[in-house]
Amino acid sequence: MASILLKRLMSTITLKAAPSKAHHHGPLPATSFPAGFVLGGLHAGVKKKAGVPDLAVILSTSEHPTSAAGCFTRNAFKAAPVIVSDDILKRNGGYARGVVVNSGCANAVTGKQGIDDAWAMVKETDKLLPAKETSQFAHETLVMSTGVIGQNLPISKIVEGIRSSPKVLGSDFAAWERAAQAFMTTDTFPKLRSRTFTIGGIEYRMAGMDKGAGMIHPNMGPASTTFASTKQLHATLLGCIMTDAAVSPRSLQSALTYAVDRSFNSISVDGDMSTNDSIYVLANGAASNGTPVIDEETNPDAYDVFKRELTTFAADLAKLVVRDGEGATKFVTVTVKGAPSYRDAHNIASRISTSALVKTALYGEDANWGRILAATGSVPLLPSAAGAPAPVINPTKVNVTFVPSDGTKPLPVLVNGEPEQVDEVRAKEILSLEDFEVVVELGMGGDGEAQYWTCDFSYEYVRINGDYRS
Repeated sequence: MASILLKRLMSTITLKAAPSKAHHHGPLPATSFPAGFVLGGLHAGVKKKAGVPDLAVILSTSEHPTSAAGCFTRNAFKAAPVIVSDDILKRNGGYARGVVVNSGCANAVTGKQGIDDAWAMVKETDKLLPAKETSQFAHETLVMSTGVIGQNLPISKIVEGIRSSPKVLGSDFAAWERAAQAFMTTDTFPKLRSRTFTIGGIEYRMAGMDKGAGMIHPNMGPASTTFASTKQLHATLLGCIMTDAAVSPRSLQSALTYAVDRSFNSISVDGDMSTNDSIYVLANGAASNGTPVIDEETNPDAYDVFKRELTTFAADLAKLVVRDGEGATKFVTVTVKGAPSYRDAHNIASRISTSALVKTALYGEDANWGRILAATGSVPLLPSAAGAPAPVINPTKVNVTFVPSDGTKPLPVLVNGEPEQVDEVRAKEILSLEDFEVVVELGMGGDGEAQYWTCDFSYEYVRINGDYRS
């Protein structure tokens, strides 16, 4: 009955169409994909519609050891694939050679059966890995699932799909694209990117895919490997990044944890954290040419370059999720400057980006900067030292500016705590753009600065999520 009433209500509302997002996906050059990986996607029967990819398999074929790192949701109701993959990374000390992903069913809140099913996916994919005499690990496959929560996987269909997957595995763009398509749920386009980069005169490649359009507000921390640092504040969001660089497991995890905080943990569509959020990185060393393994302690210069490349690449993938937010018509960068610390700036940017009042004003193209200030002022700042009082924002020092993406003049709406005489026509012009930025300068004398990427709330978002399971 509720679904019927929702449909009737939505039929009475004139919807503003979301802009086409097809231009965010296109062919990528074969030379930009990392060596030593084969992958593909196929229809296993998890999704009802025939022919739609719902199972992806990714295998490292490199003769070198393949380091693996992960960041996982911190939701208390961690899905079975999260629990199993974290366990594998911990047991192996940060090594894995395969990833298997299904869409259409999250395998979350599914009890013992869910754990058994996740292990079944791992064990079946392990059989596809190239035999290695040097491998000492019982299991070398990580698993991910996405879709509806609280339903068991059609595991027999998935196992059969894994068995038949070798016929679709490849290393060209079509194979990478098909794998990216198998990640999708309510996504409107496959999210796939690649790049080349150079460290010490050696050219490496990095490519990856992610998915997500709703239930997006990740809060991920590092895997429970013995070398992982203390977990920090880090949809359904799934992502997998592959590189042919050789990176030590401890340094790969360190770089991923840093990158995730500044990419996937800095996006929000609707403020809801998923039970399944997972990001993996595989580094198989296929292009290392005998050079030393990249390591934070023994090769810090090379590590810094790699960490920077991974961070910007992860940010590129994360932004695609926001651009494809369910019903989204705007892509908004929220920048907070002049905070006492990065963490303070990040917390404030997060609060602005998740405010329903801010997001609905963005959809309505209403320059309601008072909502931005209310969100900003609601965040308690962190003490600078143990026992020290937390700093307090001085409203007379705060500035708020709308910055258009078309290169035209920014529009200040608050200067040193005093409201400007806002040109509403100009404000409407900026807020009608698909991309723009909101800059909040706290004026606290600190160098803390952070960005968050968010989107608006539309009627279409309500329609999609009011009807999700049907």
